[in-house]
Amino acid sequence: MRFIQSPERRMHVHDAGAGSDTGSAPLLKRSPLLFGFVVTLGALGAVATGYMLYGLRSIIFSVFLAAFATVGLDPLIRWFQRHGMKRAWAIVTVILLIVGVLVAIIWVVVPLIVQQITNLATAIPAEVEKLRAEGWFDSTNEASNGVLGQALTWVSDQVKNPQTWANIGNGLVGVGLSVLNGFTTGFFIAILTIYFIASYDSTKASLYHLVRKSHREQFEGYTERILQNFGKYLSGMVILAFFNATYSLILLLVTGVPGAFLIALAAFFITLIPLIGTVLTTILMTVLALIHSPVSAIVVLVFMLIYMQVEAYILTPKVMGKAVQVPGSVVLISALAGSTLFGLPGALVAIPISAGIILIIKEVVMPRKDRS
Repeated sequence: MRFIQSPERRMHVHDAGAGSDTGSAPLLKRSPLLFGFVVTLGALGAVATGYMLYGLRSIIFSVFLAAFATVGLDPLIRWFQRHGMKRAWAIVTVILLIVGVLVAIIWVVVPLIVQQITNLATAIPAEVEKLRAEGWFDSTNEASNGVLGQALTWVSDQVKNPQTWANIGNGLVGVGLSVLNGFTTGFFIAILTIYFIASYDSTKASLYHLVRKSHREQFEGYTERILQNFGKYLSGMVILAFFNATYSLILLLVTGVPGAFLIALAAFFITLIPLIGTVLTTILMTVLALIHSPVSAIVVLVFMLIYMQVEAYILTPKVMGKAVQVPGSVVLISALAGSTLFGLPGALVAIPISAGIILIIKEVVMPRKDRS
């Protein structure tokens, strides 16, 4: 038997279908006013979120640095483990080392820095006047059309300017804050790093469980490799910077350049800048040594050039090994981009991030493209 719908029934079905079509239509067509209201709320929420994140930028950056410090200290913990120490005791040992470094900075390094700044602020103007009294200065200044004299005058004026030393202090703490805020932030980062080190493995295990089980093993493998590269790179850079600072301190003490400890401390942080750090250190040390004595400048320049070759062909391959395999152009671009955005810490972490991205592209993205 064929079922025939009445006209009223057909009209009801048609109206219901039209209603469903209207309900499935985009919000912009159904209610432009409501759509604009929702978009405005979303934009205001995004602006408010961005404003809150900007207000918390120092805390977020401190957490970021503490996380990278934790990754950089992990190879040291594993080194203690390889030498027969249990992981718990290795973590305790590293934490005690961090506490020891903090105590040394507070009780030894800070007073020494203040003393060196005071001595250097009075010694450099005296050295400039002494250099002007040298017999060869006038003829050399005339040959350079007064450029040498203007340069020395600028150096002397900058040394006498308190703002110069304030800017140097801000640069040494690496976060662009005042000296007091810089040490406070550094102390907070150190304490946070201790907490991160203690819960490093458990935190990684918890994060791995957020990944789908079918992809978890592959994700964990790539993550562990990237973190190991991070750790090897960061610890390697610190070791190379320590070698450079120690060598610079000895060289400056031998040549009698004033403010040797402060210059060596600055060299430690400058050397952390990839590729150009040692070059900048050499230029800075040579200029300051030239103000003290031309002979000292020549000695510093020659021995720093020798050290640069030793660092490039002996120390760097031994310390860094194959931790980060990144092309030189990518290293330079990453360092410049990182330093532009976040200063010295940004330059320090930009290269291992680039290495991780390259690893993912080579072993995940490119194989998928080849299979497609």
